[in-house]
Amino acid sequence: MEDTAHELKKNEKTAIIEGLHQALADTSVATMKSQFFHWNVKGMSFGSLHAMFQEIYEDHFAGQDDLAERVRALGEPVEGSYKSFLERTRIKEATQVISAKDMVADMKEAEETIAATLRSLANEAAEQRDPLTEDLAIARAQVHEKFAWMLRAHLEG
Repeated sequence: MEDTAHELKKNEKTAIIEGLHQALADTSVATMKSQFFHWNVKGMSFGSLHAMFQEIYEDHFAGQDDLAERVRALGEPVEGSYKSFLERTRIKEATQVISAKDMVADMKEAEETIAATLRSLANEAAEQRDPLTEDLAIARAQVHEKFAWMLRAHLEG
């Protein structure tokens, strides 16, 4: 069988593993951000935003596991400390309570960032002939783009 995780050469895996770790860090920080927003949102849109932020962090938690398990399938250990995630991520950590509108805008930006990270990973996986990572990255990118669209819709009203 060709083009399985086991068959990929070390140099072919390097950029893929790097992309998976980037996606894992971005997703992990966004997970905590959406949970922080879920806990602290208030105002007229409380109900819908409280539910949406919960949907996001529950999805992202499962997504983290898929990304981490792909790293393991490729034969590498998974970075898992918050310190390593915060050093690597391009997502700004949520550290204070902000308005509901600012939460939505901040979360939208995070979702767009993760989708871009995953698109880049999908391209790298395709280049290295790793269709399983490519498929995972595309599927996850679609989820993040959908969340970005839903959040953007809240801002356009």
